[in-house]
Amino acid sequence: MKNILNEFREFALRSSFVEIALGIFVGAGLTPVANSLIKDLVMPVLGYALGRVDFGDLFYVLKEGSPVGPYITADAAKMAGAVTLNYGLFVNTVFSFLTISWVAFWFLKFINRLKRKAEDLGQTKDNSTKVCEYCLTVIPIKAKKCSACASEVAQIEVN
Repeated sequence: MKNILNEFREFALRSSFVEIALGIFVGAGLTPVANSLIKDLVMPVLGYALGRVDFGDLFYVLKEGSPVGPYITADAAKMAGAVTLNYGLFVNTVFSFLTISWVAFWFLKFINRLKRKAEDLGQTKDNSTKVCEYCLTVIPIKAKKCSACASEVAQIEVN
């Protein structure tokens, strides 16, 4: 039993485990913010642009409830006992997922770019090239201007 507790302690204290746990907590905290952004800001604008549609109220009645009649909202249909297929809420959820995924993609792309910049800045495979500090393009060491962005680059003394 002591071995298992020691193994668990080692596992829990690894930096990757701590980073994953921190990511889960941050994600759980940001989820309501992201959902509100989509539900309260993006979807109303999109619905208005598409002809004043409230996606949350798009539904199909599978089985009428009582009293029978056209239902204005999915909530009214449910309160009357109707069985509904709420495809509008599904559209909202899919749109939220796609938006959050898109933002996460660009965030990770930005982070990876910063990592590459930190790793590549001033480091090249040999001594005949250097890295442009503005666009990170590898250029000849004797170049005065970058061939990619046309910026003037610092001169390096060649021995």
